[in-house]
Amino acid sequence: MVQVRAGVVLDRLAVEFDDERAVANAGLLLPASLAGRLGIERLVNETVDLSGRAGGAGPGRKVLTLCHAMLLGADSIDDCEVLRSGRTGLVLGHQLRAPSTLGTFLRAFTFGHVRQLDRVLDVALGRAWQAGAGPGAERLVIDIDSFVGEVHGYQKQGAAYGYTRELGYHPLLATRAGSSEVLHIRNRKGSANTQRGNPRFVDELLARVRRAGATGTILIRADTGFENKKLCLKLDRQGVLFSIGVKQHKHVREPIEQIPEHDWTPVTDYPAPGEAQIAETTLWGFRLVVRRVRTLGPQTQLFDTWQQFAFVTNRADPIALVEAEHREHAVVELSIRDLKDQALAHFPSGNFSANSAWCVIAALAHNLGRWATIIGLPHDTPRTAKTRRRRLFVIPGRLTRTARKWTLHLPARWPWETDFLTALERIRALPPPG
Repeated sequence: MVQVRAGVVLDRLAVEFDDERAVANAGLLLPASLAGRLGIERLVNETVDLSGRAGGAGPGRKVLTLCHAMLLGADSIDDCEVLRSGRTGLVLGHQLRAPSTLGTFLRAFTFGHVRQLDRVLDVALGRAWQAGAGPGAERLVIDIDSFVGEVHGYQKQGAAYGYTRELGYHPLLATRAGSSEVLHIRNRKGSANTQRGNPRFVDELLARVRRAGATGTILIRADTGFENKKLCLKLDRQGVLFSIGVKQHKHVREPIEQIPEHDWTPVTDYPAPGEAQIAETTLWGFRLVVRRVRTLGPQTQLFDTWQQFAFVTNRADPIALVEAEHREHAVVELSIRDLKDQALAHFPSGNFSANSAWCVIAALAHNLGRWATIIGLPHDTPRTAKTRRRRLFVIPGRLTRTARKWTLHLPARWPWETDFLTALERIRALPPPG
């Protein structure tokens, strides 16, 4: 009887961590190449002035070290150590810094330095959009939301119990629908009301996307936490379209209750087993679109009543289209999910400004990952951060040098080899930074 050899006997397999040529995450070559084309390191060095503060020297390489670790899913400073394994540092295009140095660097930030770092995100967005990631003259849809970044322990400066009754921070962010880019982000104390800082945040957001090259129509969507009459009037004066949820206060319920029954029309694309109808009236001189919903089927609600959801808008499109697109505001949760799947699963420092800087760097890292595929694979279906990381970034490799030429060897028969090479070729075709 012939025995078939199945493979290596695992118990006899020797293990040595001694390969100096190994590259644990060779796919970082993609975002690192893009960061080089966008001139991120130089931009940080020119914008963030931490001179005279401990750990403030060479901020560009430290920000990029954090960004590349975050793209691998790092949610703590210690996780950055993985970049120093083998020859990984040679595919990043910048010098690496140890986790202890990065911690000192983050603690050097003050509120003003965080604003300087926010300027980096601003300029980087403009450069990426000029490189092909932007909307140009097409309509730009922006979703504004906030979320709770939960933390643990009693040494987190600024952390507090908010509306979710969880200890944490309450960041405010704006994302671009369709691409999931983070256009603007600001960390806030955990006890901050959803409305806190909204008007200025929106002003900065609109100025940023226009500087970046958005010349078409802008539509801003938000939920009831951002209900603000003054904000709606300001956006309307600036020619910005909006659809913002409103709470069921008395002055909102009264016009809704006066809507004739025959004005309610069914929503044909509403998911089963629910039933929905829509109608409209006016509020603050704008359209008030109302959707009422009830559950049908075996899990029907106890009483045959409608739940009402309303939003105010200055759009003149048909009500069915306006209501359907407002419901799509929920895609902002996908960007929040990706941020929490990467760096914002935790806020690593006890210092509020350090965590605010971590927040902005997390947004920059998230965008580098998105831009790598938007520019490199423009016709590809958008992927989650986890999928993009698994297919394109976390690829084992090995560096060799022959006749003074470095070669990065990646696994044979890698399922997404074509995507990787196509994206790399497109990114390398971008002009170098001026």
